Amino acid sequence: MIEISKITKLYKTRELRESEVDAILELCRKNPLFYEHTEAEATRERILEDMKATPPGIGLEDKYFFGFYEGDELVAVMDLVDGYPDPKTAYIGFFMMNPSYQGKQVGTAIIRETVEYLGSIGKTAVRLAIDKGNPQSTHFWTKNGFEVLFEADVNGWTKLVAEKRIHLVKSDGNLFSRGR
Repeated sequence: MIEISKITKLYKTRELRESEVDAILELCRKNPLFYEHTEAEATRERILEDMKATPPGIGLEDKYFFGFYEGDELVAVMDLVDGYPDPKTAYIGFFMMNPSYQGKQVGTAIIRETVEYLGSIGKTAVRLAIDKGNPQSTHFWTKNGFEVLFEADVNGWTKLVAEKRIHLVKSDGNLFSRGR
């Protein structure tokens, strides 16, 4: 079980509710490059669908659609699935940053803390899909240590399935995780 309140020390995290769709939509619409390279659309309906969408064989109890906050400001949104495609892997279905925080290493810090936390609860990998041809997403994820495993066709759109392995490292008698 993932405890989103333990993922980061930098920001407050909390589950996002249907009543917050407008704030999520505003953040998404400020990232038009993402939508140029995907079949996804920045609409209220799509966000509401995404809040409940799960991969095959995964229930809503293993899905976490949450926000990272600095005070009242939404810094980032993440869709995280526990145990997909296997029990030792977590899957990031969606990650979107508030543009005013981009280019400042905030996204990298969030992903680093997320990977470290997932390693601390026994996950050995984090997987996600990058829209092929999206230079911003490809750069971000590869810079953060995700390696492309294979290409997949999803509804006519090519996705790059990428993964970051998590390695447990022993330091001073304590185990901690380090993504490689």
